[in-house]
This record gives sequence, C-alpha cells and structure tokens, in this order.
Amino acid sequence: MKKVLVTGENGYIGTAFYNWIKLNSIDIDMDFINVRTNEWKEKSFSNYDVVLHLAGIAHSSRNPKLKEKYYKVNRDLTLELAKKSRRDSVKQFIFMSSIIVYGEGNLNDPKIDESTVPVPSNFYGDSKLQAENLIRSLENDSFKIAIIRPPMIYGRNSKGNYSKLSKLSKLTPVFPDFYNERSMLHIDNLSSFITAIILKDVKGTFFPQNKSYVTTSELVKTIAEVNDKKVILVPGFNYLIKKLIKKQEIFNKLFGNLVYDQKLSEHQILNDYWVNDFYESIVKTERDIP
Repeated sequence: MKKVLVTGENGYIGTAFYNWIKLNSIDIDMDFINVRTNEWKEKSFSNYDVVLHLAGIAHSSRNPKLKEKYYKVNRDLTLELAKKSRRDSVKQFIFMSSIIVYGEGNLNDPKIDESTVPVPSNFYGDSKLQAENLIRSLENDSFKIAIIRPPMIYGRNSKGNYSKLSKLSKLTPVFPDFYNERSMLHIDNLSSFITAIILKDVKGTFFPQNKSYVTTSELVKTIAEVNDKKVILVPGFNYLIKKLIKKQEIFNKLFGNLVYDQKLSEHQILNDYWVNDFYESIVKTERDIP
C-alpha cells in the first residue's frame, strides 16, 4: 500500500484522481493537505511514501499585477514543499507542470520532441519551468522527482477551453473546417498515468497525452454528435483564421498547433495508461459516465 499526500484538495485533478483510485480499487491510500495557509509546515510528511503536488495557479495571464503571485505559488511553494518532503524522508515527489513551458504554440510550430527547448511565453509557463529546475536539484538516490507536463486536460466538469467548446458545440449549427493539431489528455488517462508513476516508483520528466491528436473542428463536431446535435464543418475560412491567430490569443488557443511527438509520450514501463480512446473520452465527458 502506497501512502500518498496530495496538495490541491478542492482542485479538479486531485478530486478526479481520488475518485479514480476508489472506483478502480487501486492499492493507494490518499490524504489531502491544504497549502493555502502555512499550517502545512507544521505537519510531518514522514508517514507518506509520495507527495503529489497539484496545487497551483493553473490559467495563463499576462496581467503584470499577478506576476508575483504566479511565482510565489507555482515556483516558491513547490520548492518549499519539495524541500520539506525530502527532509521528512518522502521517497517520491510528483510535480504537475504543463505543456505551457514550451509556450502557447502557433500554426508554424513543429511537434515538441526531446530536442525542443522550453521557451515560456507567460508567467504561468515560466513559473512552472523555474519550479521544475529548482526541485530537480534536490533529487538524490533516496528522493525521486517526477515531473509531468500534460497538454490540455479535459473531462466531466473540467473548465477552460474544453468547456467553452462544449457549450458552443451544442448551440452552433456550423463551424469552420480548419485543420490544426492539438495534444489533449482525458482525465482518466491522466489518473491512470499518475497511478503508474506512483506504483512503479519512477523518476524523470513525462509527457502523457491521448493516443491521437485532435483538430478543433473535429472536436466540436464530435461533442455535438455525442449530444445528438449536428454541426456542419464549413470550408473557406482558412485565410481569415490564420490572420486572426496572429492577432488574437483566443484564436491561437483554439486553432493553433500545440502537440507532443507521440514518441515523447511513450515510456517503456508506463505504456498502458490509455484507458479511453478519443471518442470514448468525449462520451464519458459529455454524458457523465464513470
């Protein structure tokens, strides 16, 4: 039985992971800890094998007034937790980073592979990357660091771009037929991946994603189909969309490219984490199927 202490007790990933463990009767005992105040500093971590650090600011912003907060929460808190974990003899520290350490992508970016150098384009990405670099320096033979850089995570009740597209898919009869590629990760696949990281006691930097890339147009069409709606994909908007991608951040998030090379997401001992294919994941997300 692995004992795991999880930060981010009210967060989407932590809640979903807890439900996943219970639903699948996995041999992991989980506790949550609140890190919004300093009370966690007085708690001993010595009874835990793993600290899974999920708490943080999860959405991008360019507001300079928020800059200090991003670094305080995403970087400084992460380092403090990792140091305490090592002092208290925790064996493994898992940090949830993000694909955003590579920037927000655009139509011209190639697939991210092992040679791609992270170049963050905002406080969110940079604070995550700085945290990664700082906690790696703490690793030794008895303290393993596992860093996860997921792409867009989605699932039932998830927030962000997926929820916006889901609402749009149920309302619009037409949508641009535009080809792009995005890496995505269903919450069940992520929960399965985290489970493997814990049970197999591995270290390193990991890039989980669904087995197939997604185009925004096909995503909208599939969501509509699962909800018994019909969306017609209309060609002829390529020039306009390409122009808007360069000028409007929201269009870049919707129609730009941001993908991992699939080889980057394959791991010799973690290759069975794909529990849902793309269509199954949309069905589960839209119909609330466990």
